[in-house]
Amino acid sequence: MASNKILVIDDTTVVRIKVREMLPPGNFQVLEAKDGIEGLNLIRKEKLGLIMLDFLLPKMNGWDVYQEIQAQPELRKIPLVIMSGRKEEVVEKLPEPFQYFEFLGKPFDQKQLILAIKAAMAKAKLPREDDGTSASSNNEPSTQINPAATAAVNSSGEIEALNAKITKMQAEINGLKKQLTQVVSFIKQKVK
Repeated sequence: MASNKILVIDDTTVVRIKVREMLPPGNFQVLEAKDGIEGLNLIRKEKLGLIMLDFLLPKMNGWDVYQEIQAQPELRKIPLVIMSGRKEEVVEKLPEPFQYFEFLGKPFDQKQLILAIKAAMAKAKLPREDDGTSASSNNEPSTQINPAATAAVNSSGEIEALNAKITKMQAEINGLKKQLTQVVSFIKQKVK
């Protein structure tokens, strides 16, 4: 069935095979692409039910593929899982929280894969803001959007995203402090 086609775009053969093996047998047709250009060609050619996109790819990187997908409304509707072993590179281009795709860190296990796919499917169903909705009545001042209000809303969203990042970073710092304390304790015991 066409809706069960999953495209795995990853330059690592092991990852493509791993995804294929972790999916429930018989339910999916897995298509594979080893670089961004090959992946984008399959995205345009096939009717896909899910795209799994590595962020670091040869020929055309995952960021460029992502932008091509987002530029076309019919492709934006396809559930998307972005994979990477370096989440910071994804967050640098696409700040958290990720609204329209799910992130899957490498390495991953079957449970993480299935959860990411389910989350991507749910996120793909969310309504999207249409960038062109307010441009239709520019002649009437009463219907124009106040730029200051728009900036405040954007700033508010940015502040929330930054606060979420700070909270996450603080948790990581606390985890690192705990690990450092354990290492120091271990070294002290060995020195005795």
